[in-house]
Amino acid sequence: MQKTFSGNRGSRFIVASLITAACGTAPAAADTFTEALIGGKVKADVRLRYEQVDQDNAVDTADGLTLRTRLGYNTGSFQGFDAFVEMENSSALVEDFNSGPGGNGKTGYSVIGDPDGTEVNQAYLGHSGLIPDTSMKFGRQRIILDNARFVGNVGWRQREQTYDAVRLTSMALPGTSFDYSYMDNVQNIFGADVAMSNHIVNLGYSGFETLKLGAYGYFLAFNGNAAARAASNQTLGAYLDGSLDFDGFKLLYRAEYAEQSDYEDGSSSIDADYQHFVLGAAAGGITGKIGYEVLGGDDFSGFETPLATKHAFNGWADVFLNTPAAGLQDTYVQVGGQLMGAKLLAVYHDYQADQGSSDYGTELNLLAAKSFGKYYSAGIKYADYSADDFSVDTEKFWVWGQLSF
Repeated sequence: MQKTFSGNRGSRFIVASLITAACGTAPAAADTFTEALIGGKVKADVRLRYEQVDQDNAVDTADGLTLRTRLGYNTGSFQGFDAFVEMENSSALVEDFNSGPGGNGKTGYSVIGDPDGTEVNQAYLGHSGLIPDTSMKFGRQRIILDNARFVGNVGWRQREQTYDAVRLTSMALPGTSFDYSYMDNVQNIFGADVAMSNHIVNLGYSGFETLKLGAYGYFLAFNGNAAARAASNQTLGAYLDGSLDFDGFKLLYRAEYAEQSDYEDGSSSIDADYQHFVLGAAAGGITGKIGYEVLGGDDFSGFETPLATKHAFNGWADVFLNTPAAGLQDTYVQVGGQLMGAKLLAVYHDYQADQGSSDYGTELNLLAAKSFGKYYSAGIKYADYSADDFSVDTEKFWVWGQLSF
């Protein structure tokens, strides 16, 4: 459903961004272009991670030790313009794993989706000030909308998903956010360029004290062959997200609904809905939630979110990265808190088909993560999926350390 391209479209965005930045444009505002160019900020992000994947099938247990390095530079601001360039490299120090599509070809192992590679992760020209509380970006950039359920950067993987896009964001109206992007290309976590012609619209209103309202329209048109174009779809949705505070006891809630149908050359069989309801409470530093998320089934593939940070939803074992044709119902219970400065989180999922009576299985997720000062962090994470009528038993384990500034 996605086609890999040579990157010509992405290259045009990158080159245009760099040329424009170099020719006299360039946040601290500078009096001259030279001051803006040399008075910027260096950014770095280094993450060393071990991952193990053990599945109840014919492939061998996967072990991977990978190092992700990002280095970037953000210029100062000159006449409202700034520029940012960031390179990204992922290298396997232990590579006993299958790195996925177009990767190392080690198909005898389970998949760890962190292929080796070096790429331009971001390269954009930004501008603000022409309209109050409004900014634009042109070029390759990170885009995360709302909770990343529909548009995200897949930040869990070592190589990030970024977008070649023109993006306009505005808070010019009190309490109201407006975000529009036209995307020409998606650079995915495997380093492939996926040519698309997407219109991304996201609205939010936070003028209420205890409630945020949101609405969105995501219009995705895949380019390439007939199979790729057939996946083109549009998603229209809305949500409310809020909390009520009762003298230290906080009630949390979220309700969201969306409908997905065909768009441009998309298959007329695309017709599914999305629902997500969350009820929770927080007190004494502990937060508990009960959630129910439904990705409807249809005659094509089920409700899909191809630009999402999918790892954050439906279990960390990543069994449901592609929605089954019969859809998915995910009922989950989540408890989290802090202990000795460390974040602790436990989540239990029960999976069912949305159409029919199939029991897909259950999953347990556990996390402990801690920051050390301003720049360092480390964590340990575990996922255990017990299969029933779908896929195979899957265990995943991670431990990592990270430096970021």
